[in-house]
Amino acid sequence: MAKIFCVANQKGGVGKTTTTVNLAAGLAKVGQRVLMIDLDPQGNATMGSGVDKRKLELTVYDVLLESASIVQARAQSDKLKDGGCSYDILGANRELAGAEVELVEVERREKRLKQALAEVNDQYDFVLIDCPPSLSMLTLNGLCC
Repeated sequence: MAKIFCVANQKGGVGKTTTTVNLAAGLAKVGQRVLMIDLDPQGNATMGSGVDKRKLELTVYDVLLESASIVQARAQSDKLKDGGCSYDILGANRELAGAEVELVEVERREKRLKQALAEVNDQYDFVLIDCPPSLSMLTLNGLCC
């Protein structure tokens, strides 16, 4: 069963993304199975992990709208230079901003990510969630995990 950590703060520029990416890399380096979820439409955690957000076919957006599973949408980070380890990423890009509007009238809107994680919970030791700098439906999904 994975330990889930949600890195959230309503203020921007306080180190949420840096903390999440570095923690994911550090845990992977010591042999932990890690899934990092980027819930910020800016996609900086995705890019910071060596994944080009513009080339992702499926993202966390697709998982939240239940058109893809985490297994289908996850990507893998660049291998760490000195350790050769990597971690899985559920990436984000600009289209995630539209999820806020699309989730407004949907059932279980705050628990979409939690339900998707239940399917892969045994595949990871840690799940790290990078949230946007707001108390939004995206952040609420992260906190509900």
